[in-house]
Amino acid sequence: MSNIVLERVSKRFGDTLVTDNIDLVIPAGKFTVFVGPSGCGKTTLLRLIAGLEDIDQGRLLIDGADMGQTPPAARGLAMVFQSYALYPHMSVRANLGFALKVAHTPPRDIAARVEAVAKLLDLSALLDRKPAALSGGQRQRVAIGRALVREPKAFLFDEPLSNLDAALRSQMRIEIRRLQQDLGITAIYVTHDQAEAMTMADQIVVFREGRIEQVGAPLEIYRRPTNRFVAGFIGSPCMNFLSGARAAAFGATTIGFRPEHLRLDASGELRGVVRTVEHLGNEALVHVQLEDDTMITARCTEDTALHPGAPIAFTPDPASIHRFDQDNRALDVG
Repeated sequence: MSNIVLERVSKRFGDTLVTDNIDLVIPAGKFTVFVGPSGCGKTTLLRLIAGLEDIDQGRLLIDGADMGQTPPAARGLAMVFQSYALYPHMSVRANLGFALKVAHTPPRDIAARVEAVAKLLDLSALLDRKPAALSGGQRQRVAIGRALVREPKAFLFDEPLSNLDAALRSQMRIEIRRLQQDLGITAIYVTHDQAEAMTMADQIVVFREGRIEQVGAPLEIYRRPTNRFVAGFIGSPCMNFLSGARAAAFGATTIGFRPEHLRLDASGELRGVVRTVEHLGNEALVHVQLEDDTMITARCTEDTALHPGAPIAFTPDPASIHRFDQDNRALDVG
């Protein structure tokens, strides 16, 4: 297990500041997820940690040692990319052992480590196959195994599940998280999918435009976002926002409430018309146009009888309303 510390790390590409004075601690043995919209700097920061990009300013410490000038291969990190990047002409066995072979590891040790990793990842029966004969999930496990066989100080994942279908992504999320917990290894995982962040992380780091907006445990960020951006980014469907007189009544410029915190109420103060209903089997997402034309979403039970054009009214849970000031900062977070 290794801890990773970034101190005022900045990176520019030309005139564009991609990461701006990043201060961050990646705890040893924990699963940290970098999340944010495309172009927010999360992948660049991962590449700075890996040594695939040079740090312009600041320090990168791994177990207390400054690694800013250390070549990538000497940092003791292993990276799993968005593409599987497997050698198509090699078997699974050869792919898993290739990095060890390049490092002149004795053949007996290579064989032992490959067999151990293959067993851990349920790849033992596939060792003699080529990548073309594998499913997407199997290829991803080989990519993870190729990193794992090196016995790294930390895992770096760069959106590794984006090429998989929804069902397989869900399965692989569980497998990656289980593997990390069983091994107790430090992991950094980059994604734009907040559902992945919420379900996998011990620590979430929310990025926007090269800066960190909030760091915390998943439920902490969900329940106590520090600003409107985080509140709107974390949670699916996203938080509803209202301004004007409704917000002023709560002493705020804007108020927010999540779809699950709305209660159907014929006498509720939020009145409007149903525009669309998304039936998801166990629940229904109801999209409503309020009287002032604001659109909101409510999470309802699947058996709720609603149809487009029907009048509807809600009451938000007062205890679950988030308040934001004119600078979009949360008023209820110290």
